[in-house]
Amino acid sequence: MSDNSRQSALSDALIARRDLLKKLVLGVAGASLSSSALATLPDDIAGLKLKGNINHSVARWTYRELSVEELCIVTKAIGFSAIDLIGPADWPTLKKYDIDSSMCNGAELNLEDGWADPKFHDQLTERYLQHIDLVADAGYRNLICFSGNKRGATPEEGLEHAVNGLKRIIGHAEKRGVVLQMELFNSKVDHPDYFADNSAWGIALCKQLGSANFKLLYDIYHMQISEGDIIRTIRDNHEYFGHYHTAGVPGRHEINDTQELYYPAIIKAINETGFNGYVAQEFIPTPKTIQDQIESLREAILICDV
Repeated sequence: MSDNSRQSALSDALIARRDLLKKLVLGVAGASLSSSALATLPDDIAGLKLKGNINHSVARWTYRELSVEELCIVTKAIGFSAIDLIGPADWPTLKKYDIDSSMCNGAELNLEDGWADPKFHDQLTERYLQHIDLVADAGYRNLICFSGNKRGATPEEGLEHAVNGLKRIIGHAEKRGVVLQMELFNSKVDHPDYFADNSAWGIALCKQLGSANFKLLYDIYHMQISEGDIIRTIRDNHEYFGHYHTAGVPGRHEINDTQELYYPAIIKAINETGFNGYVAQEFIPTPKTIQDQIESLREAILICDV
């Protein structure tokens, strides 16, 4: 391809992106969507008529090509109102569009240095005490946390360390009405050496802490890789799960029939437990164009709208 052709293709893509977002903005007039405004959107963008049984969200990091404001516009246009894994710097933009921060982040050091290692407790305690206040003052509820890596520790040692560390902040979380949610990751493919790589270890942590303000973020993608048996695990242990993430296995892409999990049955099982938290889409969209990526998100929301 010549330089002129590349420049032309880039220009066409930018124009298409601008036009698409312009159409979405028209539907979000004044940070709210009226039924008349929705009717003006193209058929392939217009909002879904959701059943209301599931609280839907989308992980911010999976749509990096969109700014936070653009993702807010897309979210409202599709027909739901929450964005996951987003920190204080972007909360004013969410509030502008009446979007919930369904899972707040920013208190963690990183994914490897977590509560299962006592050498990080002092740093984490200071950061989480401050962040709990930020979350509560903003009117939000959920704050993510991580076990971190094993670094040679046994499951029993890691559990003891995590309990001791989290006890330093759980009282403040209870006082401020913030729920700490530890995410379960797989250590087989994505996060080697991660401690909370199975539901049993996380549930044991919940039981030892004994607080309604500590839950597990049950990532369906990760737990399918780690242990499978998704629906039974959810049915038997749902009281410990405060939040859910989705993605297709293998590959972490769309949750349609290109992968092995049958999400309609999984989400139905979640709904049948009486769960009233959020189910957040955390798949990496495969299409190249913004419009097709948005369509992937609409499809995922529809699949999970049981």
